[in-house]
Amino acid sequence: MSCNVAFIGLGVMGYPMAGYISKAGHKVTVYNRTTAKADKWLAEHKGFKAETPSKAAENADFIFTCVGNDNDLREVTFGDNGIFKTIKKGSIYIDNTTASATIAREIYDYAKKNGFGSLDAPVSGGQAGAENGALTVMIGGDQKDFDKAKDKIDCYSKKMKLLGKAGSGQLAKMVNQICIAGLVQGLSEGINFGMKAGLNMEDVIEVISKGAAQSWQMENRYKTMIDDKFDFGFAVDWMRKDLKIAMDEAKNNGSLLPITELVDKFYGEVQGMGGNRWDTSSLIKRFRK
Repeated sequence: MSCNVAFIGLGVMGYPMAGYISKAGHKVTVYNRTTAKADKWLAEHKGFKAETPSKAAENADFIFTCVGNDNDLREVTFGDNGIFKTIKKGSIYIDNTTASATIAREIYDYAKKNGFGSLDAPVSGGQAGAENGALTVMIGGDQKDFDKAKDKIDCYSKKMKLLGKAGSGQLAKMVNQICIAGLVQGLSEGINFGMKAGLNMEDVIEVISKGAAQSWQMENRYKTMIDDKFDFGFAVDWMRKDLKIAMDEAKNNGSLLPITELVDKFYGEVQGMGGNRWDTSSLIKRFRK
C-alpha cells in the first residue's frame, strides 16, 4: 500500500535507496544538504523536494535518514530544522546512517516519549548493493515498529533482520566493519605475497575462492586490487569513521580489537598517500610504495 515517505540524505547510498522506495510506488519527499543532488534525483524519480528536513517529514508515515555521522544525524533530527520538529505521532523513523549505538538509543528514547517509532538500521553492501537494491540491513528497535516498516526497508534490501533493542543495529554494523577490516588486510597481504612469489594471482584466486578462504571481498575486489584500481565503492575516510565508532564502543564494553586498531592505522597511511576517497581494498597500496 502506498504511503508518504521522507528520505533525508542523498549520498552515494541514500540516492539509490530513496529511488527504490519511489519505484515501489510510495510518495517520496527528499531532502539533501546540496540542493543540486535533490534536483538530479527528482529528474530521475517520481517524488518531491523539501527545503529542510522538518518540511520533508511533515505528514510522512515513514522517515528515513542516511547521513554521514553522529553530528550530521543530530542536526537533521534534533536540529532547528530537524525532522523531530514536525514528525507526527504514530509514524516510524528509520535511520540508515552508520552511527554510534549511543545516539541510536538517545533517538529511541526521544521517540518513545513523543509517540513515534524508531529503528536504527545501518546497511552493508556498498555502493553496488545500494544501486542494485540488494543491501543487508541490521536493525535495532521494537518488533511492532519493525513489522510496520519492513516492507519499506525491503525496497532496497536483500536481507534484513531485527537483532534486538535500540542500538543493536549499530552494534551489528560495528561487527561487520571489524570483520571487513581484517578480511581486506589478509587479502591484501595474500595477493601481494603471491605476486612477489611470481604467481598468476588471477589463477590462484580462481582456485582458492572455491575453498575456505572465500569471501565477498575476495570475489568482488581481487581483480581490481591486482590491477591497482580503487574507485569501486566504500571510501577509506568512511571506513576510518566506522572503525573509530567500533573502537570507542570496545572501550565501553571491554572487548579487545588489536587487529582492527592496527588496520585502522594502516588506513591512516593510505590517507597519507592521498587515498581518502579510494575504496577500502586500497590497503594493498601500502605494499606498492
